Amino acid sequence: MTLKGVLFDLDGTLVEQESAAAAAVVDWAAEHGITDPDVSARWAAVSDRHYMRYQRRELTFAEQRRNRVREFLGVDVSDEHADELFQGYLQRYEAGWTLFDDAVPALRRVRAAGLATVVFTNGNTDHQRFKLGRFGLSDEIDVLISSEMLPAGKPDPRAFLHALDLLQLTPSEALMVGDSLEKDVRGALAVGIDAVLVDRYDEHADVEVRRIRSLHELSGVS
Repeated sequence: MTLKGVLFDLDGTLVEQESAAAAAVVDWAAEHGITDPDVSARWAAVSDRHYMRYQRRELTFAEQRRNRVREFLGVDVSDEHADELFQGYLQRYEAGWTLFDDAVPALRRVRAAGLATVVFTNGNTDHQRFKLGRFGLSDEIDVLISSEMLPAGKPDPRAFLHALDLLQLTPSEALMVGDSLEKDVRGALAVGIDAVLVDRYDEHADVEVRRIRSLHELSGVS
């Protein structure tokens, strides 16, 4: 079957946000008297746990943010206060985002090839639209699909199959490109979608999946 669309993950694939999260939480935590060397790792673990609950629809997007704040800071506060506390982290986090320099060229190559150019993200719809707009990516893609539009998030098979339904594509007509081995690549492969792992830091050299170090290499595999 002929390739008709490429689905790009957003965070870690087109936009660098992991280092922004790590730096933001160190500064934010210090404001609340937390200065141990494991701050970033603990915040990442807390965040991943509650965000996965959101992806399984056990929590709303707002609830997972509040749970992260309460657990990490060890506070028992109202929803309103938790929201206020989270803003201190969020403002620092958003300020630290950067766009990978290979992102726009890759999107443009895919579009120039006549393929549907899609961002397929587990992020919140409004937050990801804000991110796309901030970096001028809204005009570089055809469709944004967030997991909020779907029964579950990646790597749940329902996420991929419903995304294909929205795009009116079959699995063999799509390619998934992302930096998460489990959520993007193995999730896609499990439902018959070809996939490419964006392994910028060579963390998965021994994994037997299609792998690139930069989106500049995508033209050779798509």
